[in-house]
Amino acid sequence: MQARRPFFSELTTMGVGGPVGRLVEVTDVTALRDALGKADAEEEGALLLGAGSNLVVSDQGFPGTVVRLGMKGCRFQREGDSVRVEVGAGEDWPSFVARCVSEGLSGLECLSGIPGTAGATPVQNVGAYGQEVSQVATQVAVWDRGLGRARRLLSAECDFGYRTSIFKRQQRYVVTAVTFCLQRSQLSQPLAYPELARELGSAPGATVPLREAAQAVLELRRKKGMVLDPSDPDTRSAGSFFTNPVLSDAQMSELAPLAPGVPSFAVTGGTKVPAAWLVERAGFNRGYQMGRAAISSKHTLAITARPGATAAEVVALARAVRDGVAERFGVRLEPEPLLVGLVL
Repeated sequence: MQARRPFFSELTTMGVGGPVGRLVEVTDVTALRDALGKADAEEEGALLLGAGSNLVVSDQGFPGTVVRLGMKGCRFQREGDSVRVEVGAGEDWPSFVARCVSEGLSGLECLSGIPGTAGATPVQNVGAYGQEVSQVATQVAVWDRGLGRARRLLSAECDFGYRTSIFKRQQRYVVTAVTFCLQRSQLSQPLAYPELARELGSAPGATVPLREAAQAVLELRRKKGMVLDPSDPDTRSAGSFFTNPVLSDAQMSELAPLAPGVPSFAVTGGTKVPAAWLVERAGFNRGYQMGRAAISSKHTLAITARPGATAAEVVALARAVRDGVAERFGVRLEPEPLLVGLVL
């Protein structure tokens, strides 16, 4: 009897999506090379998968090979007051960050509780509460599909930006491991996010006990439905569905009269404004629902799949939100998760 093909609804945190053509789990570079080579030879295409926390696939699924990255292991190397930690792409990210915090390694504490695997973090240049992966990632081990060999890219070669990197913009590299340089300290890095500082009863720029910082981040994420919890339907999502737009001076001038009081933050490349602020004031409040897809009751940027929801319903709601913000403010929001077989 032929085994039943898995569905993306079973492999992603959003819980929607059709069947997988062929699922291959790889635990080392050799197996990865062979899986990609077979997919290329058969011209069926390959889709890389970690924990499925930043992925939305169509109801028709993906007919090619889905390669799930399962490289495990952590190596710690002390260098004076810092420690270099190499972590396999398939390691669970929340567990890895918790281990670093428990061992007194500072630099990732504000990224506690983010669903996914370690290998996905440099792709998106994952960030939260004032920290980004690019601040502490020193090397990324990859399989170079163009050269057909394993390589190591230094941080400067990764072209990190706001929620992006060379790995997101190109299909050439597959992340197999990441090396971080963390500080040996029982104190957090200086708090860079006002909301987190308030939660800790501290001030921006201050340091606090490392474990307290990590715990405060987890509590804030839980309040927003951003820590996976099977009992909480608001966590059936892909996290924030839209990135915060970074606008030019000209765009900010056009936005100002349409959005008086909009918060703004100077960043490299322009001015960042909160997408959640724009979404709410365009008329899409928490709990707003279309069909069986809904905006989270806890976080305006999270689109959730209610029981029985389809990928088409999720994208229809996302499209309505994007178009509503564009009509109201002239700002086009960009999706954060990878969309496969779907057009927003």
